[in-house]
Amino acid sequence: MSLHPGDPAPKFRALSTQGHEISLDDFRGRKLVLYFYPRDDTPGCTAQACSLRDYNAEIEARGASILGVSSQDRLSHERFSEKYALNFPLLADTDRSVARAYGAIGGGVVGAVRALLGVAQRVTYIIDERGRIAHIINRPDCSNHAAEVLRVL
Repeated sequence: MSLHPGDPAPKFRALSTQGHEISLDDFRGRKLVLYFYPRDDTPGCTAQACSLRDYNAEIEARGASILGVSSQDRLSHERFSEKYALNFPLLADTDRSVARAYGAIGGGVVGAVRALLGVAQRVTYIIDERGRIAHIINRPDCSNHAAEVLRVL
């Protein structure tokens, strides 16, 4: 499945780092930065999360919330979040249903291997207040990801 700007964002529901179930509907009327990343506590994923953490106030000032998504469980996300003082929730997509809905896992030979390993590709969706895809960042620059996000908000 390939999403494009203007498409409705696929609905999702998953458990957050705080142990709450979060859904796309929770962000209706607000922009959402929904980013998929391969694994907790790896160099690229840490740089990306910390970039977003450091600019979360600016992102929020532009009317957006941030959610990180990967296939590790809530406890892994909790450790990662605490270690780096992340100031936004991470979603435990252990069944990979959110990644599949957004096309962040599967598709092609590399995608099939990633799916077997349970590792999503690194991609960010900016979802508008009406629940539609506004922008897609297909190859985020991990260390400067917040600047990329702020440019399109």
